[in-house]
Amino acid sequence: MFESLSDKLTAVFDNLRRRGKLTENDVEIALREVRLALLEADVNYGVVRSFTNRVKERAIGAEVSKALNPAQQVVKIVNEELIATLGQAEPLNLRGEKPHVLMMIGLQGSGKTTATAKLAKRLRAEGERVMMVAADIYRPAAIKQLQTLGERIDVPVFTLDGAQPVKIVKEAYAQAKRGGYTLLLIDTAGRSQLDDFLMQEIDGIQKAVPCNEILLVIDSMIGQEALNIAEGFRDVMRITGLIFTKIDGDARGGAAISIREVTGIPIKFLGTGEGLDAIEVFDPARISGRILGMGDMLGLIEKAEAAYADDIAMEDAERMLKGQFTLEDFAKQLKQIKKMGPLSQVMGMLPGQLGQAAKQVDPREIDGQLKSVEAIIASMTPAERRDPRILNASRRRRIARGCGKDVQAVNRLMKQFRDMQNLMKRFQKPGSHGNIDRLFG
Repeated sequence: MFESLSDKLTAVFDNLRRRGKLTENDVEIALREVRLALLEADVNYGVVRSFTNRVKERAIGAEVSKALNPAQQVVKIVNEELIATLGQAEPLNLRGEKPHVLMMIGLQGSGKTTATAKLAKRLRAEGERVMMVAADIYRPAAIKQLQTLGERIDVPVFTLDGAQPVKIVKEAYAQAKRGGYTLLLIDTAGRSQLDDFLMQEIDGIQKAVPCNEILLVIDSMIGQEALNIAEGFRDVMRITGLIFTKIDGDARGGAAISIREVTGIPIKFLGTGEGLDAIEVFDPARISGRILGMGDMLGLIEKAEAAYADDIAMEDAERMLKGQFTLEDFAKQLKQIKKMGPLSQVMGMLPGQLGQAAKQVDPREIDGQLKSVEAIIASMTPAERRDPRILNASRRRRIARGCGKDVQAVNRLMKQFRDMQNLMKRFQKPGSHGNIDRLFG
């Protein structure tokens, strides 16, 4: 979502770095470009003005003029002020008597039902006993959609045929309490606009059960309208947090940057894709790092941890370090990488030169190459995958015919595999870790 903004800001800062000493005019010109980039990204005008004024005040003072690297100091100031604009991260309020109640609200089409299931899956993985409540009785198939999602993530869904939402929620709360559930997630009905009936219904639910959180789900693709929606809900009820969905789309991202400063409501989660595990806790420092081209290694590590089982990852790592890495391991690694999400998104989280280089790569080309590699390996026998040294010319021709590729493609894969094995052996030598550090310059 922030890719266009990130590219523009990176260009501004690269230009600053080419200058040794920064004059006040240099800072003025750079901030003018930053201002334009933020406005084009749909950031609220008042927020842009406040942000650039704060940066300017610090950037033309002693903080920059006395720095050994003035341009880097300006980037540091921009990063700190951007984090301040995004606001502090606030965890879910899961205090008090159980079951804790999280009510999901929002307009129709915001992705509320899917966000409910994503959050349920995440909290269940954190050790909570979760139940979801289907309280949207108006949208056709809304209850069925939540039940289907519940089956996929192994979380029960409470329904009550013919009842009104307030009664459904009351009964669900009572059952959750009897059943020892620690968390109740309520999927309420959405509307195409803010109307009195919607507000009265939500108000009735929050009076019927003690809500720890009332989370407003907003589609990030709607731009500045997100601010109006958040303010509309906030003006008539207590909103404790926001969930931005579809941030993997081509939205410009300005609303997510603006919304905390304009409304005072904290963003708590971001929906990062279509998969039911594609939700992440909102972390201002990590978002700022992505926007400013600093990468998000912590986010990348979390994605990897979610995709890999600890015991399997440890076994694979031990075999790799012993030089026992096989094509079977290689195929397994490819499958795990694909679980981490779209490759363009994953690669964009790399810092420094690697992150910039990743943006130049066509993700469709990478996906095509991965599918080709998987097809070639799938055409091999188990013995060939375990010991590629037995792959003579006739075996290679057979593999090529089996996967619909030419022999050259098989040969290229084998060369890449040998190069990877050699790389693993080099990393076993003392002092090899410095090679990795230089990649992130």
